[in-house]
Amino acid sequence: MPVFRPKYITFDCYGTLTHFQMAEKAKEILGKRLSPEKLATFIRNFSAYRLDEIMGDWKPYEEVLVSAYERTCKRNDVAFDLAEARSFYEAVPSWGPHPDVPAGLAKVAKEYPLVVLSNAMNSQIMSNVEKLGAPFAHVFTAEQANAYKPRFRAFEYMFDQLGCSPDEILHCSSSFRYDLMSAHDLGIEHKVWVNRGHEPANPYYGYTEIADISGLPAVVGL
Repeated sequence: MPVFRPKYITFDCYGTLTHFQMAEKAKEILGKRLSPEKLATFIRNFSAYRLDEIMGDWKPYEEVLVSAYERTCKRNDVAFDLAEARSFYEAVPSWGPHPDVPAGLAKVAKEYPLVVLSNAMNSQIMSNVEKLGAPFAHVFTAEQANAYKPRFRAFEYMFDQLGCSPDEILHCSSSFRYDLMSAHDLGIEHKVWVNRGHEPANPYYGYTEIADISGLPAVVGL
């Protein structure tokens, strides 16, 4: 089979490229107040509420996190503290890449323009992107699109800005729920699942699986 040569390689950022550390932050805040079992439940619930918070109309990501944290505290009988909730948002710009990311990205960046499509705020994302170790041709945010992934509008904004169709890109993500399911439904035929252990495999959605970004060059013939 010939290697697909995309017009752009597009990426989810947080979790796929940037080491997403919401769970670590929750452990830092609540580790001494909750048992390991209750903390694991809290972290799982917090993840679910963050997803639920972005399924409607766009709102700033700080509001997403504060509301998700408050709802999680209520569900788990934990006292809500606004400063704690805001600290999750304030931590985001400090997060750097997974160790495998800089070298893998640098190799593919020599041949393909790289694009980020992230559930991010304009004021935060570049701090993370600048730590990735490779040049990006475009960085698109939920704030710009006025919609968070997995909503189609976020992807459609990217297509419009790039002037390309779904079949011209290769989209890479570690998440089915945020990226790869929507990508499939929108007709992005060429997808890469970066198996970071966040979610189980789901072959129905059609993708090439790699363990980390060091495997990406081989996918595009490098």
